[in-house]
Amino acid sequence: MEETIAGTETAQIPKQRGESLQDTAVRYAEERHWDVFPGTWLEAVDGVQRCSCGEPACAVPGVHPAREDWATLATGSATVARRMWAKQPSASILLPTGRTFDAIDVPETSGFLALARMKRMELTLGPVTCTPDRRMQFFVLPGAAVKVPDLVRKLGWPLASLDLEVLGEGTYVAAPPTRFGARGAVQWACRPTPANRWLPDAEELISPLAYACGRDARR
Repeated sequence: MEETIAGTETAQIPKQRGESLQDTAVRYAEERHWDVFPGTWLEAVDGVQRCSCGEPACAVPGVHPAREDWATLATGSATVARRMWAKQPSASILLPTGRTFDAIDVPETSGFLALARMKRMELTLGPVTCTPDRRMQFFVLPGAAVKVPDLVRKLGWPLASLDLEVLGEGTYVAAPPTRFGARGAVQWACRPTPANRWLPDAEELISPLAYACGRDARR
């Protein structure tokens, strides 16, 4: 059964019943042509879930790269992805941005407000994740990191006043069903489907996103 977030259809897609993290990572590479790489994972230590990095106070347990050269590990090959997760089946699934997509990161409250406006505007959305730390990432075409600051200024919003960040080259997002320690798993607020295989440009979504973030900033 699929879960819902605030009435929005979600699922730990493309995870199916009994599917492993390895199978999910392989299908991201195979079906969406996304580059993937394994991150850290959770280990039980004295009955407590700890990050495999060994840092007791890890801010994002199980949800960050395990190696500094993670960018060189990212692969769009299903065969290579299967091999990497075979070595550590519990590794988180991380997707590098700045390659097949960038991601516009906003607070959850702003994200759901923007989603409602986008639906009324009948905008075509790409996949959108919702994380346990109450953030949402809207997948858009690469290049958004360069475009967005100027687009926001043209809309009349001081970028520094908005809790809005674009994740481009050199960073990554965690993909469902990766778990954020004991806080829960990343989910899809808008899941990947054949209909949203072609991603929107940042320019198409930035107005409702900036508006929603600006409204939150004024509260």
